[in-house]
Amino acid sequence: MEARLICGNEFMIWHLFALAVAGLGAAGVGFLLRGLTGKKLPTWIVPVFAGAGMLAYQIYYEYSWFEHKQSQLPPASQVVALDQEGVFWRPWTYLFPMTVGFTVLDTDNIIRIDRDEQRLRQFILYTFDKEYVDLVSHQTQLLNCDTRDLVPMAEDGALRVSAMRQLEPGDPLYEQVCP
Repeated sequence: MEARLICGNEFMIWHLFALAVAGLGAAGVGFLLRGLTGKKLPTWIVPVFAGAGMLAYQIYYEYSWFEHKQSQLPPASQVVALDQEGVFWRPWTYLFPMTVGFTVLDTDNIIRIDRDEQRLRQFILYTFDKEYVDLVSHQTQLLNCDTRDLVPMAEDGALRVSAMRQLEPGDPLYEQVCP
């Protein structure tokens, strides 16, 4: 399985810039509110607004990551699995789980193999992971449509039978590969 960076340091710089702009904009709102009230609001309102603005932008960015990445995929790509989780230092993620990864099937490159009266399909699954920089990995798979056995393949084409698993009848991957 091969992993490579999808977006590098350039994106991180723009993200940090957007985070700073959100903080400065929210601090400006706090400063404006303080001025409009004749400085009756305490001075700590400005940094509180700055922090709240930065936190709001970060939450927006984290929750919109999946939709943004999905919009960059080619039309033949089908999302077949989501990895959502909650994290204790982000308590809101227990109520609204955040997507931190997803698996994509390239429907244009499914190879049909019919052997010994069994319907086999060979395809590539792409896994996207949200880390400090986004990662993508790909793995060639072989699916027996009759038994729903899914077997990953090594780079040399050998089947990794020890990693074989059986898909459920309603699994989105099974539905896309074996209609």
